[in-house]
Amino acid sequence: MGADKLDTVRKLLAKADRAATPEEAQIYTEKAVELMARHGIDAALLAAAHPGRDEIGQQKITVGDPYSAGKARLLGWIADAMRCKAVLHQAWGGKVGAVTLFGFASDRQRVELLYTSLLLQVGNQLAAQRPAWQGESVAAYRRSWLYGFAVEVRRRLLAAEERAERGATAEHAAADDGRTLAVVLADRTSQVERAYAAAFPVLGQARRATLSGTGFAAGAAAGERADLGHGAVAAQAPRAIGA
Repeated sequence: MGADKLDTVRKLLAKADRAATPEEAQIYTEKAVELMARHGIDAALLAAAHPGRDEIGQQKITVGDPYSAGKARLLGWIADAMRCKAVLHQAWGGKVGAVTLFGFASDRQRVELLYTSLLLQVGNQLAAQRPAWQGESVAAYRRSWLYGFAVEVRRRLLAAEERAERGATAEHAAADDGRTLAVVLADRTSQVERAYAAAFPVLGQARRATLSGTGFAAGAAAGERADLGHGAVAAQAPRAIGA
């Protein structure tokens, strides 16, 4: 994503943060998401015309407590929606120390920008979350809330990426060498998967989340409203992120 386009996305997210109403915030948010998705397409086509311009690489992002596992899941699912891979580090006892993003530079940039915005929203909202039943663990409720939030965010991002691809295809977007957009994106995905397999040949499998809290529905509703676009442990092998 070009610096000017990235600046436009940041400005839209800033307007969403300052919006007077949730409805106004959502308008700016959706504009930012659609712009981010479309420029993911533009970056892919530009890279196809100029090999070496948008290289595959990795970057490690520290994930802090509380609820580091849920935050890591959110980051991993954003990465997945934006054609990147994510690897967990120091995942132990319901905690995650860091996540490595793996993919093309332009896609990793989109992931990091959106995750940073969403992390602020999560921090602001989690502290206010309380279960309706007084006997339920507040921590368990918040973990399930964050899971629901991440699920809904991923759904919205996948939809935005699909709309961007359909819109570009309708405009007859294609690489300079005649390849269709679908072929270009499929080729980028294959390149990332091959490089990922070479970089992380042995990965433990992350266990599927088991959550007891009742906050999933409330978290999913918050995700639907979210501003998208705002020793033994040390010896363990990193793990591929899972549900």
